[in-house]
Amino acid sequence: MKRGFYTIMAAQFFSSLADNALFVAAVELLRAGGATGWQQAALVPMFALFYVVLAPWVGAFADSRPKGWVMFISNAIKVVGCALMLFGGHPLLAYAIVGLGAAAYSPAKYGILTELLPPSQLVKANGWIEGLTIASIILGVVLGGQLVSPRVAHWLLGIDFPLIDTPIDTPPEAAIASIVFIYVVAAAINLLIPKTGVKMRRLPRRAMWLLLPDFWRCNRRLWHDRLGQIALATTTLFWGVSGNMRYIVLAWAAVALGYGTTQAAGLVGVVALGTAVGAVAASVRVRLDGALKVLPLGILMGVLVAAMVLVRHLGIAVPFLVLLGALGGYIVVPMNALLQHRGHNLMGAGRSIAVQNFNEQAAILGLGAFYSAATGAGLPAFGAITLFGAVVVVMMALICRWHRHNQGHHTAELERLLELARSDRLHR
Repeated sequence: MKRGFYTIMAAQFFSSLADNALFVAAVELLRAGGATGWQQAALVPMFALFYVVLAPWVGAFADSRPKGWVMFISNAIKVVGCALMLFGGHPLLAYAIVGLGAAAYSPAKYGILTELLPPSQLVKANGWIEGLTIASIILGVVLGGQLVSPRVAHWLLGIDFPLIDTPIDTPPEAAIASIVFIYVVAAAINLLIPKTGVKMRRLPRRAMWLLLPDFWRCNRRLWHDRLGQIALATTTLFWGVSGNMRYIVLAWAAVALGYGTTQAAGLVGVVALGTAVGAVAASVRVRLDGALKVLPLGILMGVLVAAMVLVRHLGIAVPFLVLLGALGGYIVVPMNALLQHRGHNLMGAGRSIAVQNFNEQAAILGLGAFYSAATGAGLPAFGAITLFGAVVVVMMALICRWHRHNQGHHTAELERLLELARSDRLHR
């Protein structure tokens, strides 16, 4: 791997660490303020909101400037969202602003991989990026849980800056203020990311209107590609599930185990640990030409989500959650690599990642709104989780059936992928 890849990894680690710690702190901020359960669940779709709304523009923006600079700007926006939480803004609105920064960050983060590395290294690179991201999720949710715990919060609230009077008076606010410093570290590392030498694509002068038809053409083109459509459908569903699992595990742990935010945050980290194991295993075992063989595992993942309601003991919960996460990691890494390969060839890295983000975050938004609405309608946590898992099983079964239909139409691109894999093995 090139040296610049490790700088990207470091920047991604700290940015993701802060994102996940902030989610736990935001949940606790709402709980401390007496917010209802549906408002807490709504944090997930609110974070996804700007991914969906700004999808036509963020990819083109990422392709128009050095991606390290785009990532720096994105982390600065996240700091603004944190400040809004601390200075009286509604947590849901402030968290949406953080989501705005994340929406701008993602096309640059993934797009730079295709600029820096050859196609034969994409699965490996995605395995490392996803594995490190999951490690940051584990540490982030644990860090967030500890920052809002009484002991750490008491110490944080005791820190006094001379001549500076801050509005930070509660444990969640102290946690959020600490998380700001992690975003600053991530932003500083972003400035060290090297330029790849890839020619920038200028934004059109009337970008607001001209990029809309361009985005929808890219979206339609990827959905009509026989390889791209299956990879896109699978990653869309996976991230729709994964994005909501952070809150679902918190809600499940409260009912099934009687855990508070600090204890339950550790179980979110357990799921992430499993995902890291699955991601690394996929990066070693699965090649680009064999990516579609992992699809049936998605049905099993949905079954396990629904089966969470049967788990009532910590000794069973930990290996169960590790297995659930591992299935997801093993599925998403080859699907991401296949999707990046197709998108880069069809429309350019930034635009393809923006299309991917639009669909994935629309799934998070839709599934999150579905879960929040079920909770708001009075369905208990176990009922909402069972219904959520059943939806995943049905959707994944439909994707598998779609793939079987496509297998009857062997495309030239599939043959090129096979040839690429054979060539890669020969050169090794």
